[in-house]
Amino acid sequence: MKRRTLAGLVFVLMILGVGVGGHVYLAHALAIRPEWPAPVRTALLVLFGIGLAALLTQIFVRRRLGILSRTLSWTAYVWLGVAFLALTATFGSGIAIWLLGATTAEPVDTAAVMQGRAYMVGALTLALSAVALRGGLAPPRVQRVEIALPRWPAALDGFRIAQLSDVHIGPLLDRRFAATITEIVNGLDADLVAVTGDLVDGSVARIGAEVEPLRELRARHGVFFVTGNHDFYSGADSWVARMTECGWRALRNERIAIGAGDASFDLAGVDDTHGHLVEPGAGEDVERAFADRDATRAVVLLAHDPATFHRASRKGVDLQLSGHTHGGQIWPFRWAVRASVPWVAGLYRLGASALYVSRGTGFWGPPMRLGAPAEITELVLRRAS
Repeated sequence: MKRRTLAGLVFVLMILGVGVGGHVYLAHALAIRPEWPAPVRTALLVLFGIGLAALLTQIFVRRRLGILSRTLSWTAYVWLGVAFLALTATFGSGIAIWLLGATTAEPVDTAAVMQGRAYMVGALTLALSAVALRGGLAPPRVQRVEIALPRWPAALDGFRIAQLSDVHIGPLLDRRFAATITEIVNGLDADLVAVTGDLVDGSVARIGAEVEPLRELRARHGVFFVTGNHDFYSGADSWVARMTECGWRALRNERIAIGAGDASFDLAGVDDTHGHLVEPGAGEDVERAFADRDATRAVVLLAHDPATFHRASRKGVDLQLSGHTHGGQIWPFRWAVRASVPWVAGLYRLGASALYVSRGTGFWGPPMRLGAPAEITELVLRRAS
């Protein structure tokens, strides 16, 4: 519990620092530097102040607001997305102005130029926010991917896995979204359903009922899932118990056989690589999941964080299914994600091992997606010729 509290505190302080710093930067660049008339400057400063206040209230007191908490969450998270896009446009235009100033002796950061920049940033932010909101609130699309694997059993050629990842049932996405994705997945009539972490944002006590529609997920070989970092923040053991009650099977640094005889393979799963930061002794253990394995059998690994692929590939994994990155969710955040992990979205190969990284089925934070549409992945596994 202490580690979970500490991890939450570090996360909140990080968000707090970035949030306050970002709003101060926006206020200076868009409200103060342009030297607007006093009423305009005041209105802009009030806007940024209200946005920041909504975010801080969301972080610290949302749970005490009862029925108003959902309205606050939508307001705060939409503003967070808008502010991110505004920061991106403001920072980019700032670099352009600096480069222009470096090539001329005349000052270019005049009040008129700064006002023009503010108009441009405002228009671009509103346009991109509208597109991103439409993308974020749209149902996830089915992404069909065929993957050829050298050791895949010929008798299982065409085996289909429906992958859900980063569903994030919580403050914004509720049982209606759970029902929607359940209907889509069941319509695929897959052989197996794999849920690769970050199912929820919130404790079982608060949002346990919101996942009830997921009880209806169906596949010939069952529904399997692994924990993600947000599941640990929300109480991993409690959520494993809740989803087990719904008929799912958790794979926590372990593996099982799927099928029989020549028409079978190993399915392994590991806890999130950051789990030990929240719960002592928890977290990813590839060694344990692959212990005493028959190396001639194909193995599919479910691991929330793509970074696990570094270790799994050395263990001879045939295919790893991951999420965590959201594909960046809102461009250009993809490039920030890529700075920490080289596998952001789609299919990758390292030797004989393959990795598929889902862009995620839901969203985290802003209900927005820009350049990274949500997906439910239909993976068709083939025997490589």
